[in-house]
Amino acid sequence: MSSTLMIRRILLAITGASAMPYAQALAEVLGAHPRVELHGIISPGGRLVLQHEGPPQEAITRHFAAVHEAHDLAAPPSSGSWMHHGMIICPCSMATLGALASGAGRNLVHRAADVTLKERRPLILVPRETPLAEIHLRNLLRLGRMGAVIMPPCPGFYHHPRTIEDLTRTFAGRVLDQLGLPHDLAPRWGEPELAPQEASC
Repeated sequence: MSSTLMIRRILLAITGASAMPYAQALAEVLGAHPRVELHGIISPGGRLVLQHEGPPQEAITRHFAAVHEAHDLAAPPSSGSWMHHGMIICPCSMATLGALASGAGRNLVHRAADVTLKERRPLILVPRETPLAEIHLRNLLRLGRMGAVIMPPCPGFYHHPRTIEDLTRTFAGRVLDQLGLPHDLAPRWGEPELAPQEASC
């Protein structure tokens, strides 16, 4: 991967929690981004939730330059020498969260996230659970202190979304902001597209 091309390799992992439309939006947006080479991992739990929630798995994997199997601990993302510019786990199950917080990883998602933390690369976690128990909150705090970015998929409404896609793509844009990737997925507060009279606060 040549740095002169300004291509950023991003890793998107999908685990077994509800919120697959957010994962789909991220795959679509990152896969189409001219400065991104998108790699993916889908855990067994993630595959199961996709069967119940949709979309079809192929609707997500077709956006990946490469798919790495969750059971393959010899896959490239397991090594710190495999260069990338950020990892996203969306959705991030509470089981995955616990494994990361304790360092007790058992699959490629866990190992790749552990490597991302130790190499001081961006790790963005999109936890999807409610309400949160104390153990969940402790694990979130622990990972935040380790350097992970905690981004629950909390939708904003100041841009007056009309569809689920409006919500998921706006959230995808917020994730791209964390990775330093340019986009035009939604109006920003204070910009002309968002008229002042629309403010409600």
